[in-house]
Amino acid sequence: MARYINSSYTLNQSLTTGEIFNASDPENILRTAISKKNWPALLILIIVVLTIGGNILVIMAVSLEKKLQNATNYFLMSLAVADMLVGILVMPVSLITILYDNTWPFPEKMCPIWIYLDVLFSTASIMHLCAISLDRYVGIRNPIEHSRFNSRTKAIIKLTAVWTISIGISMPIPVIGIQDESRVFIDNSCVINEESFVLVGSFVAFFIPLIIMVFTYCLTVQALQKQISVFLGDQKQKRTSLHVFKKDNLGENATVIQRSETPDASPKPPLNKEARLFRKGTMHSINNEQRASKVLGIVFFLFVVMWCPFFITNVMSVICKDSCNEAIIGELLNVFVWIGYTSSGVNPLVYTLFNGTYRRAFSHYIRCHYNVRRSRNHFTIIASTSAIYDRNLEMTAMNNGNKSVNNELRVPEERLHVALGSTESSIDNCIVISEKVSCV
Repeated sequence: MARYINSSYTLNQSLTTGEIFNASDPENILRTAISKKNWPALLILIIVVLTIGGNILVIMAVSLEKKLQNATNYFLMSLAVADMLVGILVMPVSLITILYDNTWPFPEKMCPIWIYLDVLFSTASIMHLCAISLDRYVGIRNPIEHSRFNSRTKAIIKLTAVWTISIGISMPIPVIGIQDESRVFIDNSCVINEESFVLVGSFVAFFIPLIIMVFTYCLTVQALQKQISVFLGDQKQKRTSLHVFKKDNLGENATVIQRSETPDASPKPPLNKEARLFRKGTMHSINNEQRASKVLGIVFFLFVVMWCPFFITNVMSVICKDSCNEAIIGELLNVFVWIGYTSSGVNPLVYTLFNGTYRRAFSHYIRCHYNVRRSRNHFTIIASTSAIYDRNLEMTAMNNGNKSVNNELRVPEERLHVALGSTESSIDNCIVISEKVSCV
């Protein structure tokens, strides 16, 4: 993200550098300055490579893995594109300016373009996270309506809106820079010298989306807790009413119990088993939502922690101005902006640690294994949160020929498998799992 630095600080820094260059051979001075920054530059270079490589793996995983192709993961893939472009177009140029003692070594016309790309991709990152938070909240509050409008086309429309907003926020930079280079290029340094843009841009591109993201995330967690309490309350009420009903052994009630228990002993239990399947599937889906919220909470938290210091310092550099130590503010901005850049490479690490599907996909791609074998007649039920956590619901259809149909519910630690007698029955039971679960 482009930063605001007072022109007086930049002028003093450039004068000091100029005096040094006049005092000795410029090539020797440059060689000495670069040699002192070898280790920091090497560390930054490693961060750049990991950022580019990690986000490429995320893009490949969502593109190639069927389990990951849903609305939330499309947002994560688009976010990975923005982070990858930060690593390709923004971070290397910033590294070069550090090696040149914060002076701009490229043509002046490229300065506003680089600042524009910097602001664009950084703004796109926070906008993506804000959109993910909003989309998940709407999906949890209105799952049926959300599933109708949660197709790939609708996801592309939402992503287009996110990128359009990001472009609109950052577009004034190249316009201002081309018209007046002094607003973005000061004493051989490529920085924004427009106080109004720094203030307005910081609030529009970061603080307001941050408030929306945190607010909707808290509402999402609250809605999930409410769903769990309602679900458990219903189950408890059913068990209590059944117990009281059985306890009353007098007269007509005993006869009614006998009538209700007779179908249970009959060899036709599809309704009861479907009800149990529905309850277990619903609870499993809610648990998936909870785990997904925790992982997304980690992503949100890391992004906020890594970017907040920069934006707060950037705003303070405009507000306090003369009362602040400009040299300290400038050095803090140089450090904080790289902490923010590092957030672009953190997300793939989070996915690897908390999502088995991403982890296996990354392992395959690193070993150049791009084709994942899929068994025939295999139907997968993916909850709306399979974007984040790997504990998905899977339905395997097995054809047993002339053998009788066996419906068996197994709930292992990693997945929920339902063995059904035919392909048609597996498709029909997709509706039973949960309203939030889509049969793929």
